[in-house]
Amino acid sequence: MTDGSRGISPRTLAEDLRARDDDALALLLRARPDLLTPVPPDLTQLATRASTRASVLRTLDRLDQFTHQVAEALAVAPDPCPYETLRGLMTGTAPPVLPAAGPATDTDTGTAADTDTDTEAATDADARAAARIAGSPGVAEALPAAVQVLRTRGIVWGGDEALHLVRTARDVLAPAAGGTSGTGLGPSVGEATAGMSPSRLQEIVADAGLPATHDPTSAVRALSELFADAERMRDLLAQAPEGVTGRLERLVWGPPYGEVRDATVAVRAADAVTPVQWLLARGLLLPAGRRNVLLPREAALTLRGGRAHRAPEPGPPPVEPVVRPERTVDRTAAGQAFTAVRTVIELLTQWQAGGPPVLRAGGLSVRDLKRTASALDLSEPETAFWLELAYAAGLIASDGEVDEAYAPTPASDEWLKLPAERQWTALAAAWLTATRTPGLVGTRDAKGRALAALGPDLDRPLAPRVRRRTLRLLAELPPGSAAVPRTLLARLRWLRPMRAGADALREELLGWTLHDAETLGVTGRGALAAHARPLLDPVGHGGPEGAAAEAARLLGPLLPEPLDHVLLQADLTAVAPGPLIAPLAETLGVLADIESKGGATVYRFTPESVRRALDAGRTAAELQRFLTEHSRTPVPQPLSYLIDDVARRHGTLRVGAASAYLRCDDDALLTELLADRRAASLGLRRLAPTVVAAQADPSTVLERLRAMGLAPAAESPDGDVLITRPDARRTPPRTPPVPVSDGPPVPDAALLGLAVKTIRAGDRAATAVRRPAPERAAGPGLPRTSSAETLATVQAAALAGGTVWIGYVNAEGSASQRVIVPVRVEGGYVTAYDHTADEVRTFALHRITGVAELAEADDHPA
Repeated sequence: MTDGSRGISPRTLAEDLRARDDDALALLLRARPDLLTPVPPDLTQLATRASTRASVLRTLDRLDQFTHQVAEALAVAPDPCPYETLRGLMTGTAPPVLPAAGPATDTDTGTAADTDTDTEAATDADARAAARIAGSPGVAEALPAAVQVLRTRGIVWGGDEALHLVRTARDVLAPAAGGTSGTGLGPSVGEATAGMSPSRLQEIVADAGLPATHDPTSAVRALSELFADAERMRDLLAQAPEGVTGRLERLVWGPPYGEVRDATVAVRAADAVTPVQWLLARGLLLPAGRRNVLLPREAALTLRGGRAHRAPEPGPPPVEPVVRPERTVDRTAAGQAFTAVRTVIELLTQWQAGGPPVLRAGGLSVRDLKRTASALDLSEPETAFWLELAYAAGLIASDGEVDEAYAPTPASDEWLKLPAERQWTALAAAWLTATRTPGLVGTRDAKGRALAALGPDLDRPLAPRVRRRTLRLLAELPPGSAAVPRTLLARLRWLRPMRAGADALREELLGWTLHDAETLGVTGRGALAAHARPLLDPVGHGGPEGAAAEAARLLGPLLPEPLDHVLLQADLTAVAPGPLIAPLAETLGVLADIESKGGATVYRFTPESVRRALDAGRTAAELQRFLTEHSRTPVPQPLSYLIDDVARRHGTLRVGAASAYLRCDDDALLTELLADRRAASLGLRRLAPTVVAAQADPSTVLERLRAMGLAPAAESPDGDVLITRPDARRTPPRTPPVPVSDGPPVPDAALLGLAVKTIRAGDRAATAVRRPAPERAAGPGLPRTSSAETLATVQAAALAGGTVWIGYVNAEGSASQRVIVPVRVEGGYVTAYDHTADEVRTFALHRITGVAELAEADDHPA
């Protein structure tokens, strides 16, 4: 039995809530936070809100499989339902009258085809199954907890002797007409015969072997009692012709509907020639439309042996582990974590001078996604994942300009300064909570529009829940153990049963979660890494910051130490045998181009890369000194010559704004340039022996001359060389995208306590009875008390949760009388629930002219 037994059975949900203590109300509000938006004024309003369809559906969707099955059983049970009756529905009250047949493929119950089921063998097997379920300690032991969960969440109310399922839940789980319960049961006899004529009902009663009744109500009751009696049902079916049991077997476990040629024809027992006609004549099949029939709920339950479900699932299915070496798992995950950090750094480097433009509809174009994927040497789906991860972590965003484009945020500069292990924890924490789903990039929405990376419509509130549940299931396995994906999916389905569309999305989310966790370094070879475990339990580590610090502490020793040197080679390349310290990697990234990545990174020096470093303000001497200081090998002579040669030519040709002009001390070079056909589109015209004007803007001229193999330098109006830095582009300060929630957040303990106190106060005010005011000689007036008496009375009411009647004068001088329930008294003000205004308000104590206590009613109305 559950702990729901009470001395007096409540008549309504409101009365049941009123009888609960504050802790029970807090549990209800915590499990159903939507009930707090806004805070209901009293318990009657709370009960009404808890019975709305949207709130009930949201609560049912968050039940586990067995608790949901219990709710479904209550939906097809009588209301109210004693606990023992519910137990019988879950375990079975007797061996089934019919065997449990598999799903029928031929739904035309009007055909004369014989079933292939071995009825006798199936009956024995189903009887054994029923006996196992009835004697299973799992269902019996799990049932009280499931009922208590439903009661705590306000779906079930009442004591064990009279359990009530809220009406909305009953309508959802067991539709009265045209629907099917999750149990596979159809409407009851009364619901199915609601539109049937009284004469036809009497014909069915007579053909079923029952005495005639006086009215349709008693006829329905007689048929229901017949179908609910197992012995009488066996006697009735013993007279059935061949083929009848086969038709019933197809409907007994659902769906309970079958198709016939004409269900509206009234068939008498004497005229029945087919199995379906025999069943229709006796009411074992009832019309559900012109061409459809249904098996009444009472008959189906009896044929099943009283079981609401074929296979109750009191416990979750096991997750099948795959054992891996724990050390291998952690090192593999650490390697992937390091790769993840380097990939994001490379992405920020690629976009630091300005990223691709934002589409008009939002997001990144397919062409720009391909270009970024090529630069990162990744596939497009992988690139979409890293883009979305950097966006979720607040490292990239749109700049908000007229010609909107993507760029790194100021927060990325702070992130780049962190050690690698802290960089990873920031990425992993953002991934765990993000509702954006990179796996959807490239697919199409309901309107046929392609979903773009960083674009709208990628949020799925289910995504973070699937991630956390999947990782927590992995955390429950022995350290170093992976899991078979199909068993993970089975467990997720048990934890949260879902409708078909949502279940298909969840299956996709599970696949993406396992892949992304491996890519990010949360798992290694499918098993949860040790450094990822703290992120799943922030409360146990003092909050998110403590969890991130612990994860970084565990990950740090597994990451390679950054190096402060490279190996220069004679073929104009440099080899970094490991990760480089940030200043070295930043400068080398400007001076050379990355040629290949892996365990070691190969950089190649080219005239263009050297010119890029000179454009950034470095001199040839500084570059030579930088390479000498950071190379374990001597600077090769070809590299030294390359730097000197590019530096010698760098800036010889100057470009300024005319539209643009070119200035050069070597007039022969200008003469050669004017004769070059490749420069014809620039519209060059000589103004002086050392000056040439151009019709194109300076940036275009610079780009074209560099493409021709020259090394021009931009010039300021004062004649100085302009230094261009590749890391100058940043967005304004941006906050990371807020995850999209499918409901209000879970309230904290302080909010719950205040909400419960407010609801209680409002309920006391709603059910309180005023004491008659003392008669006064001169009109009604306001209650008058001294300041000390007013303060003492209000404070006492706040401590005891009492209700008081006050006289109050507002700032405009208007006097009024109000019934309030004080919640807090401090600073010369009283915060109270104002029953007159139906809201929580604040009153100045010096404006209260008097106070009088109110008596509460002995009996609270529902």
